[in-house]
Amino acid sequence: MPKVLRDDDIVCVESNVYSVSGSNTNWVIVKDGDSCTLIDTGYPGDRDAVLASLEVVGLNQRSVAAVLVTHAHNDHIGAAEHLRVVHGVPVLMHQVEVPHARRDHLDQVSVGQVLSQAWRPGVLPWAVHALRAGGTAHVPVSEPQAFPAPGALDLPGGPIPVHTPGHTNGHCAYHLPGSGILITGHALVTAHPTSRISGPQLLPAMFHTDRSRALDSLALIESVDADGLLPGHGPVHHGPAKEASLVAREHAAR
Repeated sequence: MPKVLRDDDIVCVESNVYSVSGSNTNWVIVKDGDSCTLIDTGYPGDRDAVLASLEVVGLNQRSVAAVLVTHAHNDHIGAAEHLRVVHGVPVLMHQVEVPHARRDHLDQVSVGQVLSQAWRPGVLPWAVHALRAGGTAHVPVSEPQAFPAPGALDLPGGPIPVHTPGHTNGHCAYHLPGSGILITGHALVTAHPTSRISGPQLLPAMFHTDRSRALDSLALIESVDADGLLPGHGPVHHGPAKEASLVAREHAAR
């Protein structure tokens, strides 16, 4: 089911940094003149919304210098292959995530695991929505690329990858030091349809490849000097990464 973009789905968080809400998932546009870095690309059903969001901020799909992937689940790579094939946009990620993006394997909650939790509030409606948005479609990135070198990437915003494994083994957050922003993907979210709490938190346990590593990665988020967090799910969080990480850890301990 295609996502129809609304005006309030695009939030200008900082000069030239935009968080966009899709089908229960978010992506980020980091603009620099007539070019941008696109971090994640929503579900397959979000593709038109991703392209529309570029137009809203004065760009187009030819403006994308690179797609950065926090992790290679369908709700984050839905439009990546389109941009790669049609416009030659490189799709970059942690080297551990490369085979996952090619679909050499799939680190993802199974349909059976979801069904076993269907009695929990929000799980069944979320699952139906995810299916309609293309959550189980086969959308590999045929030629994903690992980061070319450690440290800041030579892309709009100068994003610095922060390897935060747990949700998947190659999950990465991205720090924009010039803007004081950390894009957290699924290493830390602020809401989810299957969660009964709001604010900084880990996703429910069934979504993580390794829950203990996801908990450990909160310490990595805590160490980043950022005052704004853009999660893969939920609204923008304003406040230090350290405090958000501590809140997420407290929620996880309950």
